[in-house]
Amino acid sequence: MDPIAFRRHLHAHPERSFEEKQTAAYIAEQLAALGIEHRPIAQTGVLARIEGRRTAPGDRRAVVLRADIDALPIEERTGLPYASQTPGTMHACGHDMHAAVLYGVLQKLAADPDFAGTIFGLFQPGEECNPGGATLVLAENPFDGYEVRAVIGEHVEPQLEVGTLGFRAGKYMAANDELRFRIRGTGGHGALRSELKDPVAASAELVTKLLALNAPEQVLSIGRVEAVGATNIIPDEVYLEGTLRTFDEEVRAQLHARIAALAAEVDARHGVHTEPTIGRGYPSVVNDARLTELAVAVAAAAGLRTEMLPLRTTAEDFGHYTRRYPSLFYRLGVGAAAGRPHTATFAPDERALETGAEYMRRLALKILNGFDDPNA
Repeated sequence: MDPIAFRRHLHAHPERSFEEKQTAAYIAEQLAALGIEHRPIAQTGVLARIEGRRTAPGDRRAVVLRADIDALPIEERTGLPYASQTPGTMHACGHDMHAAVLYGVLQKLAADPDFAGTIFGLFQPGEECNPGGATLVLAENPFDGYEVRAVIGEHVEPQLEVGTLGFRAGKYMAANDELRFRIRGTGGHGALRSELKDPVAASAELVTKLLALNAPEQVLSIGRVEAVGATNIIPDEVYLEGTLRTFDEEVRAQLHARIAALAAEVDARHGVHTEPTIGRGYPSVVNDARLTELAVAVAAAAGLRTEMLPLRTTAEDFGHYTRRYPSLFYRLGVGAAAGRPHTATFAPDERALETGAEYMRRLALKILNGFDDPNA
């Protein structure tokens, strides 16, 4: 099966985070057809393994290639012949493309395993929701006993044309935390304010203070506000939800403390009681500088265009891998006509699959063979 057909099957049959049972079964079936060793991982994921035929006894060099496989709660409106057959669920973030690229790499390697070392193909579930499938993968310690030289991941990017790859060394994507606030006061008639401890007024002040925390490398947004009152009814309670994005763990901890302090200040001023809850999410994605330099060189040798990327305040559970192993997360161009990810009409250019698979294969082998080997 070619990667395009593989991708179209996944696209037509999307499953949400940690529900990827049929997705995993299909991936396992296709790997078995290629004779590739594989096993379940992280509940609804698949871990493939190919050992090169030139691997000497005791050689534990390994590279891990990771693709996420979960879909989003979006009703597809692309009109494609292979559009989602699952109501309210769509591969709107390109995870079907990521999985198909990885399948293409493994297909090429299985046909010609002329290398030394081991390559793992990780089809990871649950990237789109905390705590992230990466945490479940790492909890199983699947790479113990191996010298993991790199964990490699990619993400489709419509702002890059097909044939272009995007890279950034060092910190790249943000850590994300989920913010929730329950503000309890004393509601009542909106015309009798002296009798109230108004949680709506308190929440308005709190939101204003929280948004004032924004800076170039720290982003806070409040996306949900629930105050179930009426024109002349102040409710007893207001509920807020939001997100915090940071790139530095010390700054992250300082902001957590500052958020709690601001809630206490507002409580004292309005006579309400706020319960702030911060759900810790993914860590920042930090790319290994040497791997990034190598990856750019491999792309140039393959005749691919490259662009250096700015900091990105979106988050990725790939950050968990970067904390444990040398890692690289880069962008694969799929063309501006693809539209925006996380929308009902997102449609990446499938020509990127061959580009992505051949590049990832070359990069994996270069890392296994040694950064400084001129014949690699």
